[in-house]
Amino acid sequence: QVQLVESGGGLVQAGGSLSLSCAASGSTFSSCTMGWFRQAPGKEREFVAEISWSGGSTSYADSVKGRFTISRDNGKNTVYLQMNSLKPEDTAVYYCAASYRRNPLFSEYDYWGQGTQVTVSS
Repeated sequence: QVQLVESGGGLVQAGGSLSLSCAASGSTFSSCTMGWFRQAPGKEREFVAEISWSGGSTSYADSVKGRFTISRDNGKNTVYLQMNSLKPEDTAVYYCAASYRRNPLFSEYDYWGQGTQVTVSS
């Protein structure tokens, strides 16, 4: 069992930066692939970024590539999402998720946090 709690959301102007954190409970965090997803009002939840259990492999949605960076600290049971050059279209609730699979599909993420709101003003 893994419990996830996101933090770090807020209101920022376009072009600004925010750093999200996701703290995980449980001793199996270091075995999990971790992902960040987001859901804007009226839209489906979408993939943002993913990091392997070791941190050695990452992947990003095309819409955030070059602006967002995912990282993790297994000693602190925490995964991060550094978001730079934010745009109004990045406005959404951001969720972290955990999976025991490598390269999991959306449906294969087993645990989800409650989400944190990110609002980017123009």
